[in-house]
Amino acid sequence: MKFLFDLFPVIFFFSTLKVAEKWHGASALLSNIFNSIGVHTTLKPDLVPIMLATIAAIIATVLQVAWVKFKHGKVDKMLWLSLSLIIVLGGMTLYFQDATFIKWKPSILYWFFAATLLISNTFFNKNFIQIMMKDVLAAPKSVMDKLNLTWVIFFILLGCLNWYVAFHYSLDTWASFKLFGTTAIMFLFVIAQTAVLKAYLISPSEVSPPEDKKD
Repeated sequence: MKFLFDLFPVIFFFSTLKVAEKWHGASALLSNIFNSIGVHTTLKPDLVPIMLATIAAIIATVLQVAWVKFKHGKVDKMLWLSLSLIIVLGGMTLYFQDATFIKWKPSILYWFFAATLLISNTFFNKNFIQIMMKDVLAAPKSVMDKLNLTWVIFFILLGCLNWYVAFHYSLDTWASFKLFGTTAIMFLFVIAQTAVLKAYLISPSEVSPPEDKKD
């Protein structure tokens, strides 16, 4: 369920794009949205679907952050970053009627992840991968440092791949890659890591259950 929750904005973006491409009332809806906020402009017909999908992604991310805040009382910094990027780049996409900005969003986010992992471990001796995997992986620091670097390289390459697909293929191809391609690559990457690091995996039997409180 958490996996689907994390993908909610991407799924909403993709679904809205596909519906808007085939719906004759898409332009009228977008015009009504713009008019409702006092913006009167001539729409570029070929950009209506991506603009509606961008609005959907902004709304979905806002709802995602609001739910996390309501449910847990605290929102992860990376989720705040994702919200900031979708608002800024999505807003620029809508204002300039240019899909370039929203296409850059995944790459910037992945590269920020890479920079955060690299800088935090190199200069502050804080390995976020080790922190996140402490309950499932017990490995020496040298192994965890290599794992951290592997994720850094992975996010850099994933950002480059998103850029390549976004600006060398059609909008539909990029949108499909954004949802299905990226998800598949991430899944295969995690599976490969699990196979390589299986010697360090913590089995459920190794986790001691909490002791019962005595009266």
